[in-house]
Amino acid sequence: MFDENFEKLGIAEQESFKRIINWILAHTFLLQVQYDFSNNLRYTNQDYVFVERNFELFQEYLNYSGFYLERDSNYGVICLTSSYDANRQRFDKLTTLMVYVLRLIYEEEREKLSLSKEIFTSTGELVHKMISLGVITKKPADIALREALRRLNRFRVIDKAEGFWENAGTKLLILPTILFIVTNERISNMYALLDKVEEVGDKEDYLEEQG
Repeated sequence: MFDENFEKLGIAEQESFKRIINWILAHTFLLQVQYDFSNNLRYTNQDYVFVERNFELFQEYLNYSGFYLERDSNYGVICLTSSYDANRQRFDKLTTLMVYVLRLIYEEEREKLSLSKEIFTSTGELVHKMISLGVITKKPADIALREALRRLNRFRVIDKAEGFWENAGTKLLILPTILFIVTNERISNMYALLDKVEEVGDKEDYLEEQG
């Protein structure tokens, strides 16, 4: 069935299918809306539109390899999950803590939004928030900060304007994919942990163990 439906696509569409499959396998998420920092405009991602139009074909192809493709039209997110642990990304401690704190920032800022749907922060604000919450005690080394942020960008958790990742003033866009990585249940658990963690000692280690 897959072969028959794939052959119905035009040559250009078949190439798009192959390219997008490779993108999804490498980045996990595909977003409906992309943001252009140069002119502060949002625009529709045509790759997302193509996948939506051929969603069952993408699903069928990926299912052969133990992957499952999901979509959430409300947030405009297409997400790839795997049945096998070998294909699940393991974040280090710093990256894990960043993900949780980015989710906190996302939740706090989302309550303030009126018209705009984009939620921004900066590298400096993220580090300051992590320190103020006590999940880290000082600014991480630039190389560690840069690598953690790049990893989150690769998996489409954040995007950025011009500038080096490690610079305090670099503007970061928190993408709605954060909601699929850190669920409401997990974020609620983190709030509870932050309230209790002083009783057990090292906050960084404790949060990492709970994650």
